[in-house]
Amino acid sequence: MTTGRGTVRRVVSLVPSLTEAVAVTAPGLLVGATDWCSHPADLGAARIGGTKNPEVRAIAALRPDLVLANEEENRAADLAELRAAGLDVLVTGIRTLDEGFRELERVLAACGAPRRPRWLDDAEAAWAAVTPEGDSTAVVPIWRRPWMVLGRDTFAGDLLARLGVRNLYADHPERYPRLPLDELRAAAPDLVVLPDEPYRFTADDGPEAFPGTAAALVDGRHLTWYGPSLVEAPRVLGRALRAARR
Repeated sequence: MTTGRGTVRRVVSLVPSLTEAVAVTAPGLLVGATDWCSHPADLGAARIGGTKNPEVRAIAALRPDLVLANEEENRAADLAELRAAGLDVLVTGIRTLDEGFRELERVLAACGAPRRPRWLDDAEAAWAAVTPEGDSTAVVPIWRRPWMVLGRDTFAGDLLARLGVRNLYADHPERYPRLPLDELRAAAPDLVVLPDEPYRFTADDGPEAFPGTAAALVDGRHLTWYGPSLVEAPRVLGRALRAARR
Protein backbone atom coordinates (compact mmCIF):
# COMPACT_ATOMS: atom_id res chain seq x y z
CA MET A 1 0.00 0.00 0.00
CA THR A 2 1.45 3.37 -0.99
CA THR A 3 1.06 6.53 1.12
CA GLY A 4 2.96 9.76 1.72
CA ARG A 5 5.35 7.62 3.75
CA GLY A 6 6.03 5.41 0.73
CA THR A 7 4.83 1.88 0.33
CA VAL A 8 3.58 0.45 3.62
CA ARG A 9 3.54 -3.34 3.64
CA ARG A 10 4.55 -4.13 7.20
CA VAL A 11 3.12 -2.51 10.33
CA VAL A 12 3.78 -3.05 14.04
CA SER A 13 1.17 -1.77 16.48
CA LEU A 14 1.93 -0.95 20.12
CA VAL A 15 -1.70 -0.02 20.86
CA PRO A 16 -4.46 -2.64 21.22
CA SER A 17 -7.12 -0.30 19.83
CA LEU A 18 -5.08 0.50 16.74
CA THR A 19 -4.16 -3.15 16.28
CA GLU A 20 -7.83 -4.04 15.98
CA ALA A 21 -8.56 -1.07 13.71
CA VAL A 22 -5.78 -1.96 11.27
CA ALA A 23 -6.40 -5.72 11.37
CA VAL A 24 -10.08 -5.26 10.51
CA THR A 25 -9.46 -2.64 7.83
CA ALA A 26 -6.32 -4.00 6.15
CA PRO A 27 -5.94 -7.72 6.91
CA GLY A 28 -2.40 -9.02 6.54
CA LEU A 29 -0.68 -5.68 7.10
CA LEU A 30 0.23 -6.23 10.75
CA VAL A 31 3.44 -8.16 11.37
CA GLY A 32 3.78 -7.33 15.08
CA ALA A 33 1.54 -6.46 18.03
CA THR A 34 1.76 -6.32 21.82
CA ASP A 35 0.86 -9.09 24.22
CA TRP A 36 -2.21 -7.02 25.17
CA CYS A 37 -3.57 -6.88 21.63
CA SER A 38 -6.45 -9.31 22.14
CA HIS A 39 -8.63 -8.39 19.15
CA PRO A 40 -9.24 -9.77 16.66
CA ALA A 41 -8.96 -13.16 18.32
CA ASP A 42 -7.31 -14.77 15.29
CA LEU A 43 -4.57 -12.15 14.93
CA GLY A 44 -1.48 -13.93 13.65
CA ALA A 45 1.07 -11.14 14.16
CA ALA A 46 4.27 -11.75 16.14
CA ARG A 47 4.11 -10.67 19.79
CA ILE A 48 6.68 -8.07 20.75
CA GLY A 49 6.14 -7.48 24.49
CA GLY A 50 3.83 -5.12 26.32
CA THR A 51 2.69 -1.58 25.68
CA LYS A 52 5.03 -0.29 28.40
CA ASN A 53 7.93 -2.65 27.70
CA PRO A 54 8.09 -3.42 23.98
CA GLU A 55 11.04 -5.46 22.75
CA VAL A 56 12.71 -2.89 20.50
CA ARG A 57 15.19 -5.37 19.02
CA ALA A 58 12.38 -7.77 18.11
CA ILE A 59 10.37 -4.95 16.54
CA ALA A 60 13.34 -3.84 14.44
CA ALA A 61 13.90 -7.44 13.32
CA LEU A 62 10.39 -7.46 11.84
CA ARG A 63 11.45 -4.64 9.48
CA PRO A 64 8.23 -2.66 9.76
CA ASP A 65 7.55 0.23 7.41
CA LEU A 66 5.54 1.88 10.20
CA VAL A 67 5.15 1.53 13.98
CA LEU A 68 1.88 2.74 15.54
CA ALA A 69 1.97 4.20 19.04
CA ASN A 70 0.04 6.42 21.43
CA GLU A 71 1.29 9.18 23.73
CA GLU A 72 -0.50 7.65 26.70
CA GLU A 73 -0.11 3.93 26.09
CA ASN A 74 3.59 4.00 25.23
CA ARG A 75 6.65 5.47 26.92
CA ALA A 76 8.56 8.28 25.24
CA ALA A 77 11.88 6.53 25.90
CA ASP A 78 10.76 3.42 24.00
CA LEU A 79 9.54 5.49 21.06
CA ALA A 80 12.83 7.37 20.98
CA GLU A 81 14.70 4.07 20.91
CA LEU A 82 12.57 2.85 18.02
CA ARG A 83 13.30 6.03 16.08
CA ALA A 84 17.00 5.69 16.86
CA ALA A 85 16.81 2.24 15.27
CA GLY A 86 15.67 3.96 12.07
CA LEU A 87 11.97 3.11 12.35
CA ASP A 88 9.10 5.38 11.33
CA VAL A 89 6.85 5.86 14.38
CA LEU A 90 3.40 7.44 14.18
CA VAL A 91 2.23 8.65 17.61
CA THR A 92 -1.44 9.31 18.22
CA GLY A 93 -2.99 11.58 20.85
CA ILE A 94 -6.58 10.78 21.81
CA ARG A 95 -8.40 12.39 24.74
CA THR A 96 -11.89 12.79 23.29
CA LEU A 97 -14.16 10.79 21.00
CA ASP A 98 -13.79 13.38 18.23
CA GLU A 99 -10.01 13.14 18.48
CA GLY A 100 -10.37 9.38 18.34
CA PHE A 101 -12.23 9.52 15.05
CA ARG A 102 -9.70 11.96 13.55
CA GLU A 103 -6.72 9.92 14.66
CA LEU A 104 -8.21 6.69 13.39
CA GLU A 105 -8.57 8.27 9.95
CA ARG A 106 -4.96 9.47 10.11
CA VAL A 107 -3.65 6.06 11.16
CA LEU A 108 -5.57 4.16 8.49
CA ALA A 109 -4.49 6.63 5.80
CA ALA A 110 -0.86 6.27 6.93
CA CYS A 111 -1.25 2.50 6.66
CA GLY A 112 -2.44 2.92 3.08
CA ALA A 113 -6.09 1.94 3.54
CA PRO A 114 -7.64 2.58 0.11
CA ARG A 115 -10.87 3.99 1.53
CA ARG A 116 -12.54 4.98 4.77
CA PRO A 117 -13.84 1.76 6.38
CA ARG A 118 -17.55 1.19 6.86
CA TRP A 119 -17.09 0.49 10.58
CA LEU A 120 -15.76 4.01 11.11
CA ASP A 121 -18.85 5.51 9.49
CA ASP A 122 -21.04 3.23 11.61
CA ALA A 123 -19.21 4.24 14.79
CA GLU A 124 -19.66 7.95 14.11
CA ALA A 125 -23.34 7.41 13.35
CA ALA A 126 -23.85 5.35 16.51
CA TRP A 127 -22.38 8.07 18.72
CA ALA A 128 -24.14 10.88 16.88
CA ALA A 129 -27.43 9.19 17.74
CA VAL A 130 -26.70 9.03 21.48
CA THR A 131 -29.04 10.93 23.79
CA PRO A 132 -27.78 11.29 27.39
CA GLU A 133 -29.99 9.45 29.85
CA GLY A 134 -30.26 11.68 32.91
CA ASP A 135 -27.34 13.36 34.66
CA SER A 136 -25.57 11.00 37.02
CA THR A 137 -22.33 11.70 38.85
CA ALA A 138 -19.67 9.03 39.03
CA VAL A 139 -16.29 7.99 40.31
CA VAL A 140 -14.45 5.81 37.80
CA PRO A 141 -11.65 3.70 39.34
CA ILE A 142 -9.14 2.14 36.97
CA TRP A 143 -6.92 0.55 39.64
CA ARG A 144 -6.88 -0.40 43.30
CA ARG A 145 -3.98 -0.88 45.73
CA PRO A 146 -3.57 2.05 45.31
CA TRP A 147 -6.87 3.45 44.14
CA MET A 148 -6.61 5.39 40.88
CA VAL A 149 -9.50 7.05 39.07
CA LEU A 150 -10.22 8.88 35.85
CA GLY A 151 -9.31 12.56 36.15
CA ARG A 152 -9.23 15.29 33.54
CA ASP A 153 -9.08 14.99 29.75
CA THR A 154 -9.66 11.29 29.26
CA PHE A 155 -11.21 9.46 26.34
CA ALA A 156 -13.26 7.27 28.69
CA GLY A 157 -14.50 10.30 30.58
CA ASP A 158 -15.68 11.90 27.35
CA LEU A 159 -17.60 8.74 26.39
CA LEU A 160 -19.30 8.63 29.77
CA ALA A 161 -20.23 12.31 29.56
CA ARG A 162 -21.95 11.68 26.23
CA LEU A 163 -23.96 8.96 27.95
CA GLY A 164 -25.09 11.28 30.75
CA VAL A 165 -22.50 10.35 33.39
CA ARG A 166 -20.43 13.17 34.85
CA ASN A 167 -17.03 12.22 36.23
CA LEU A 168 -16.62 13.94 39.61
CA TYR A 169 -12.87 14.19 39.07
CA ALA A 170 -13.01 15.60 35.54
CA ASP A 171 -11.50 18.86 36.80
CA HIS A 172 -8.71 17.26 38.81
CA PRO A 173 -5.22 18.56 37.92
CA GLU A 174 -4.08 15.02 37.13
CA ARG A 175 -5.43 12.74 34.45
CA TYR A 176 -5.25 9.62 36.62
CA PRO A 177 -5.05 10.74 40.25
CA ARG A 178 -4.27 8.38 43.11
CA LEU A 179 -6.78 9.11 45.86
CA PRO A 180 -7.61 7.56 49.22
CA LEU A 181 -10.70 5.38 49.25
CA ASP A 182 -12.22 7.50 52.01
CA GLU A 183 -12.04 10.53 49.72
CA LEU A 184 -13.68 8.67 46.85
CA ARG A 185 -16.52 7.59 49.11
CA ALA A 186 -16.89 11.10 50.53
CA ALA A 187 -17.38 12.48 47.02
CA ALA A 188 -20.82 10.79 47.21
CA PRO A 189 -21.21 9.78 43.56
CA ASP A 190 -24.48 8.46 42.20
CA LEU A 191 -22.51 5.66 40.54
CA VAL A 192 -19.17 3.96 40.75
CA VAL A 193 -18.21 2.83 37.24
CA LEU A 194 -15.91 -0.19 37.31
CA PRO A 195 -14.28 -1.34 34.04
CA ASP A 196 -12.61 -4.72 33.67
CA GLU A 197 -9.34 -3.19 32.45
CA PRO A 198 -6.66 -2.18 33.17
CA TYR A 199 -7.63 -3.51 36.60
CA ARG A 200 -10.12 -6.34 36.32
CA PHE A 201 -12.98 -5.20 38.55
CA THR A 202 -15.71 -7.80 39.01
CA ALA A 203 -18.95 -8.16 40.96
CA ASP A 204 -16.85 -9.58 43.82
CA ASP A 205 -13.93 -7.18 43.56
CA GLY A 206 -14.75 -3.48 43.59
CA PRO A 207 -18.42 -2.79 44.43
CA GLU A 208 -17.91 -3.80 48.08
CA ALA A 209 -15.55 -0.83 48.52
CA PHE A 210 -18.44 1.56 47.84
CA PRO A 211 -21.28 0.36 50.08
CA GLY A 212 -24.60 2.00 49.35
CA THR A 213 -23.47 3.26 45.92
CA ALA A 214 -24.82 1.79 42.69
CA ALA A 215 -22.05 0.01 40.76
CA ALA A 216 -21.87 -0.24 36.98
CA LEU A 217 -19.57 -3.03 35.83
CA VAL A 218 -18.55 -2.13 32.29
CA ASP A 219 -16.52 -3.69 29.50
CA GLY A 220 -13.18 -1.89 29.48
CA ARG A 221 -12.74 -2.42 25.76
CA HIS A 222 -15.94 -0.51 25.04
CA LEU A 223 -15.01 2.25 27.48
CA THR A 224 -11.35 2.82 26.64
CA TRP A 225 -10.64 1.42 23.15
CA TYR A 226 -10.91 3.53 19.99
CA GLY A 227 -11.54 1.31 17.01
CA PRO A 228 -14.26 -1.04 15.72
CA SER A 229 -15.54 -1.50 19.28
CA LEU A 230 -16.89 2.06 19.09
CA VAL A 231 -19.71 0.82 16.86
CA GLU A 232 -21.39 -1.08 19.67
CA ALA A 233 -19.96 0.86 22.61
CA PRO A 234 -22.95 3.22 23.07
CA ARG A 235 -25.32 0.28 23.29
CA VAL A 236 -23.12 -1.90 25.51
CA LEU A 237 -22.15 0.89 27.91
CA GLY A 238 -25.66 2.33 27.97
CA ARG A 239 -27.09 -1.04 28.95
CA ALA A 240 -24.62 -1.42 31.84
CA LEU A 241 -25.28 2.09 33.11
CA ARG A 242 -29.06 1.66 32.95
CA ALA A 243 -28.82 -1.59 34.89
CA ALA A 244 -26.84 0.14 37.64
CA ARG A 245 -29.24 3.08 37.87
CA ARG A 246 -32.26 0.86 38.49
